[in-house]
Amino acid sequence: MAAPLAPRPLRIAIVAPPFYELPPRAYGGTELVCYVLAEGLLARGHEVTLVGAGPNRTGARFVATFAEPQLEGTQSQGMIDVLHAIRATTALASIPLDVVHDHTRTGLLTASARQAPTVATVHAPVAGPRSEGEIFAALAQFGRIPLVALSDSQRRGAPDLDWIATVHNGIRVEEYPFVDAKEDFVLFLGRTSDEKGVHVALDAAREAGRRLVIAGSWTIPSEQEYFERHVRPRLGSEAEWVGEVDAEEKKDLLGRAACVVFPALWEEPFGLVIVEALACGTPVAGLRAGAVPELLDERTGAVADDAAGLADAIRRAVDLDPSACRARAESRFSTEAMVRGYEAVYDRVLAGPAGQSPP
Repeated sequence: MAAPLAPRPLRIAIVAPPFYELPPRAYGGTELVCYVLAEGLLARGHEVTLVGAGPNRTGARFVATFAEPQLEGTQSQGMIDVLHAIRATTALASIPLDVVHDHTRTGLLTASARQAPTVATVHAPVAGPRSEGEIFAALAQFGRIPLVALSDSQRRGAPDLDWIATVHNGIRVEEYPFVDAKEDFVLFLGRTSDEKGVHVALDAAREAGRRLVIAGSWTIPSEQEYFERHVRPRLGSEAEWVGEVDAEEKKDLLGRAACVVFPALWEEPFGLVIVEALACGTPVAGLRAGAVPELLDERTGAVADDAAGLADAIRRAVDLDPSACRARAESRFSTEAMVRGYEAVYDRVLAGPAGQSPP
């Protein structure tokens, strides 16, 4: 059934980062969210311009700041970010818009040059290690830019930022296969980086007596160094690394896994893998960090207070009901839920200062 049209169609620009295609072929959580949001807004009757890098693979008007996606985490990233912001702002200046929705950081430096108001979704942690809270606080000197949090946990980490709302990331749940009969292995899916806790997943799965499949790779040199030092030595018959997987391979692994292990060692603002696992009917075993407890409940996941308790969380998670997992994804993390949340944000921004107080 087609989504009902919005009562007030808007002209919306979505500015995505320039590091992965839209939609991404493999890794690229922020880019996937930008793509799904753009397509969801189009289905509601809005006029959408999507800014990114690479070829046009969307139904929106597409503005490419680079002909190909750029490498993330290199010495040139600062220059890439600035060029992306300048080119995006220049292109949008000639397009009639009601609101610009920016998913980058550097792009906010040019927000004051735009005629349409800008709202920004914060995809980075704003508390703890690797916090970018200071950046978003400093941006306020260039004029008010309302911020959207991905989770209430993220928002609590920096309550003084100019939050306007919390909107959970959404996915096209219907495109994820629901699998009721699970296999014996447990899955880690994501970047092989220290803050993602791959080594913790390896040790916990071994203690729980479960074979671990690791799907993912590094995106920057420091992550490759971490992999070689802390992950590769732990591989063997009980732990298999399959490398980076594409979208269909990812969904297949998520559906077959007995559970997904999500041992975040930082203040994870969201955790899109959790939502994708639930959509496949796959429960999650995670650590109590960032948004993890907010995304799961006792029917869909097991949360450990520390690494020592993660093995027990795995044992509990594999016994949870796949149908409950799918139901939670459908009710809380659908494209429709995300689109409704952002439509309310846009209306609040366009209502002016009186409409911008936090809900």
